[in-house]
Amino acid sequence: MNPEIRHDWSAEEVLALFGLPFNDLLFQAHGVHRAHFDPNRVQASTLLSIKTGACPEDCGYCSQSARHDTALERERLLPVEEVLAAAREAKEQGATRFCMGAAWRNPTDTNLERVVEMVRGVKALGMETCVTLGMLTREQAQRLSEAGLDYYNHNLDTSPEFYGQVITTRTYRDRLETLEHVREAGLKVCSGGILGMGESRADRASMLCQLANLPSHPESVPINLLVQVEGTPLYGVEKLDPLEFVRTIAVARIMMPASYVRLSAGRQEMSDEMQALCFFAGANSLFYGDRLLTTDNAESNRDLELFRRLGLRMEQQVQTEKPPQGRACHRV
Repeated sequence: MNPEIRHDWSAEEVLALFGLPFNDLLFQAHGVHRAHFDPNRVQASTLLSIKTGACPEDCGYCSQSARHDTALERERLLPVEEVLAAAREAKEQGATRFCMGAAWRNPTDTNLERVVEMVRGVKALGMETCVTLGMLTREQAQRLSEAGLDYYNHNLDTSPEFYGQVITTRTYRDRLETLEHVREAGLKVCSGGILGMGESRADRASMLCQLANLPSHPESVPINLLVQVEGTPLYGVEKLDPLEFVRTIAVARIMMPASYVRLSAGRQEMSDEMQALCFFAGANSLFYGDRLLTTDNAESNRDLELFRRLGLRMEQQVQTEKPPQGRACHRV
């Protein structure tokens, strides 16, 4: 099975995929997965918050918003050497990509230059690099590209229809424009969304349509399960059916066959059996380490034991042409 890469999905087609019997959907998704990837190999990334808290945005899920009372301690941009020490530790633990997140609406040019130093330092360790810094101008995206950045993360979060119920301080169009700047600069795109925010299945289908119908599919598609943080507007929302999460992974794999589909936030609350179904359905990337930006992640030892039980292997270190445990919200 080697399906054509498509950019013309309709909402009706995607909802039809969601509506398939569970076994039929997973069978189809797993066949697509095997056609494009080694089904027993998983890419591991580590995420570090390089600047925590005081974000002016009002994202309803995020503990780092200055508008939400989550008792999160605010921190300034980390020194470069502290970031590189965390990257070295992540590499020693088996991560092949090091992701750096800053709680900004958009970076200043001065702050961007400090991030450029971090990117160059991590690249020199032989790791792939990814950053999430909020909205970017065309010039800023080009500057990061010149520094050797591999991936830029900027999630769509949800569907255009549901978006206004989660975020009001930036528009859906703002997010799409940043992704456009990133693509034009030649950077790889990391973009996905968050499930379990109270959205409908139609919203999940619409979000996947937005991603799959971009001019090129995101090279990495993180699928987050909402981690409810007390003090945020989405705290207490009804939790998502685990099998619906697995269905979303499977549909994402079918629609974006050559993309890495990443299990991101929320894995700490997932059973081993749920994660195993996600891997079978086409997930082949995850965040590795005990912390994300501001939320707990599955423990590294638990991951290694699960990989052993499932016969999965982590990808080897990536050698680039150009010479952790962190903290974060759901942006990657």
